[in-house]
Amino acid sequence: MSSSDESSWITWFCSLKGNDFFCEVDEEYIEDEFNLTGLASQVPHFRESIDVILGVEPGADVRDDILESAETLYGLIHARFILTNVGLVQMIEKHTNGDFGNCSRVYCENQLMLPIGLSDVPGEHTVKLYCPRCKDVFTPRSHRYHRIDGVYWGTGFPHMLLMVHPELRPSPQVAQTYEPRLYGFRIHPLANQIQIQQGQKLRQAAAAAKQGAGSAASTARSQAGGSLISQSLASRDASQAASKRK
Repeated sequence: MSSSDESSWITWFCSLKGNDFFCEVDEEYIEDEFNLTGLASQVPHFRESIDVILGVEPGADVRDDILESAETLYGLIHARFILTNVGLVQMIEKHTNGDFGNCSRVYCENQLMLPIGLSDVPGEHTVKLYCPRCKDVFTPRSHRYHRIDGVYWGTGFPHMLLMVHPELRPSPQVAQTYEPRLYGFRIHPLANQIQIQQGQKLRQAAAAAKQGAGSAASTARSQAGGSLISQSLASRDASQAASKRK
């Protein structure tokens, strides 16, 4: 971002490729130090990062490490802002516009999704998408979202939005799930378990047969060896007897 840009740093950041899940945090919210409580210990170059976000320092003159800290700090502030009434309104607009995509599950019928984090600790998980219909989470299809930390939305955002605005919840209905069939007949849930048990029995029987064959071969070798020893001893005794007679 150059100093000649007319748009704010926040607008520039949210317009970057892959950042379209973010909404624009109001500068008044960032200027209120109460909203930033606890963040100074989580982000290096905290004050410099605030200045970058609010446009006090021109983006072209900022060191890369400070710019990186500013992006991290904005994400952490964003996670708090979207839980406010003003933030929820912005995210609802993006949600209804389909900015977060649709659920790929067939029986969810293209249900609109919401971004969510799987952890409130930075660096643990990238952003995921939550489907309010099947109540499951999915990895975004585009790789450009696979490096964005999910903590920037937090673990509670979709649930807060749906609690404050229940009209956005999908209409209650019996959950549909895919039912496996073979030649038109439903496959019983115990079928896989029975097949596994039968497979284990067959493997055990084969192992026992192999062990039995090995034991039989060992016994035969032992008996053959004993027979050879007996023959050798008998031959020796016969030779000794013949020598005595002479």
